[in-house]
Amino acid sequence: MEEVESQEETHLVLGDSTRGRLRNRARDVHILSCAFLLIFLAYGAAQNLESTLNSDEDLGTYSLGILYLSFTFFSVVASPVVQFLGSKNSLVLGTTGYWLFIAANLKPSWYTMVPASLYLGFAASIIWVGQGTYLTSTARCHAEDNYLHEGTVIGNFNGEFWGIFASYQFIGNLISLALLKNGKGGSTSGTTLLFIIFLVSMTLGTILMCFLHKMDGKGEEGQPKSSESFYSSMFSLFKKVITPLHDRRMLLIIPLVCYSGLQQAFVWAEFTKYVVMPALGVSGVGGAMAVYGAFDAVCSLAAGRFTTGLPSITLIVSGGALIQAIVLLWLLLTYRLSSGVLGVVYPLLMSAMCGISDGVFNTQLNALFGMLFRHDTEGAFAQLKVWQSASIALVFFLSPYITLQAMLVLMLAVLFFSIAGFLVLTLHVEKDFSSTGS
Repeated sequence: MEEVESQEETHLVLGDSTRGRLRNRARDVHILSCAFLLIFLAYGAAQNLESTLNSDEDLGTYSLGILYLSFTFFSVVASPVVQFLGSKNSLVLGTTGYWLFIAANLKPSWYTMVPASLYLGFAASIIWVGQGTYLTSTARCHAEDNYLHEGTVIGNFNGEFWGIFASYQFIGNLISLALLKNGKGGSTSGTTLLFIIFLVSMTLGTILMCFLHKMDGKGEEGQPKSSESFYSSMFSLFKKVITPLHDRRMLLIIPLVCYSGLQQAFVWAEFTKYVVMPALGVSGVGGAMAVYGAFDAVCSLAAGRFTTGLPSITLIVSGGALIQAIVLLWLLLTYRLSSGVLGVVYPLLMSAMCGISDGVFNTQLNALFGMLFRHDTEGAFAQLKVWQSASIALVFFLSPYITLQAMLVLMLAVLFFSIAGFLVLTLHVEKDFSSTGS
């Protein structure tokens, strides 16, 4: 009898401990999500305005192209850097690049914007590899501690993160809309006030990031890393970059990753320039992107909740691709600038549809990478950002030289090719699961 009571007390103690860990893991997801929201509501709104506010010699557009080209290059080396620093330290350090970029916009010139863009490429590479690693590790620990289905937990955590994160477009662009509501981008004082508010928001996000717990099980607690491990990681960098490309699953998913980058840059550069601005004016860009962000956030939360494994990811991604194809075909075949209510409604409706598809691609790609590449999480998420940022850079560099119709044809071709590769991937992985009894 005493043994039974002792066992019950032990279970109670373990239950309390587990509940404590549960609260801590949920707390870390909340903190991570809110910190990214504070940082990216500033950066995202500034990015949407770059081609408008810094239009002289296409400074804004070229700055973003340089930024994402730098992002592509540094994503290649981000994996060993994140392993050396730890995902939490990488997240904190990564915020400094965004702060510097916003500060450079207070005095925009080739001498301020280009160096800031180059450094932000490095900072973005480690913050995003760190984010993917940290969130996936947290989800796995949560599932293991509480005997939950790993795919469901990864889906839920990604849904919460991307849902809160995606609302940055809504909040940041509403702030822009309020401060830059007159004619052609607002007064100099209005622009200065806007970027000062953005700097304050980023500072708060950086402070919040410092309250994250370091993840155990990833070498971040316990013994410190030696400099030898860093040099060893750097020496094997080439192998780390090439090895994932020997994985058939990675090769099949890369086209969809590229398309996710293309569709984001298309909205930021082409859609706002050729569809929103002619219909709603410069001040309407903030409103349209706020609609985009609101639907992106809601869809991210919903998609994350419905993610339980590969079959659900396949259905959700296929739905997002269909919505994206409808928007592209609409713009290519039938859309014309019109006056009256429809002239306002159509761009806002397309903004909402683009937000839905972006929410789908963000949540499902990150969940899929977390499920498929368990043995090299940092390397997998580095590959995701390499191909995604390269695609974004391509759009920004092509933007001054390509027509909207040509861009739409390119987008449709990549979309159909990427979905075909993704469906082959799902069949390939499902067959492997079946053969192993998973």
